[in-house]
Amino acid sequence: MSIGTLLFKIVDNIENVICRTLLASFVVLLFAQIISRQVFNHSLSWTEELSTYMFVWFVYFGASYATKLAAHNRVTFQFKFFPPIVAVISEAIADLIWVCFNGYFVYLSYDFVFNKMNLFWKSQTLGFPMKYVYMILPIAFALMTIRILQVNYYKLVKGIDIRDPESLEVEKLIESSDQHNKPS
Repeated sequence: MSIGTLLFKIVDNIENVICRTLLASFVVLLFAQIISRQVFNHSLSWTEELSTYMFVWFVYFGASYATKLAAHNRVTFQFKFFPPIVAVISEAIADLIWVCFNGYFVYLSYDFVFNKMNLFWKSQTLGFPMKYVYMILPIAFALMTIRILQVNYYKLVKGIDIRDPESLEVEKLIESSDQHNKPS
């Protein structure tokens, strides 16, 4: 495997790796906090704050990962009533609007974090600048934008339909129930 292929594989799965790491880390921290309180009657105040920040980052990276899988929460039921080409175009237009929203939010959040945020805002117990917590906003929305474009590239240019595995299962169930309910 070449270095370019390996690098692409890592970048293509970055949200998955980060989400797994964050989830495992904040669960371990919260478990340590529970053991510390119950067994040693001592509270580690910093673990709750760090776990909260890790959870927030987990949620935003998870949203980006869901976008990559085309599993992000969105209303697409109405597209099933359209002819296939109209459904594809309508979904592409909806994704273009989503990209525009994300681009604007990246701009606003970047401006907030790097230009308007007070440098002296510190986290309560850990004492590091809150700028590092809020940096997830431009990062996650930029990643979501890239993933939206990636999914649409696969769908519209390469003809590969990337969809949430659960939605495929639901469609199979609906099709099978429709076949069973048809009069013979």
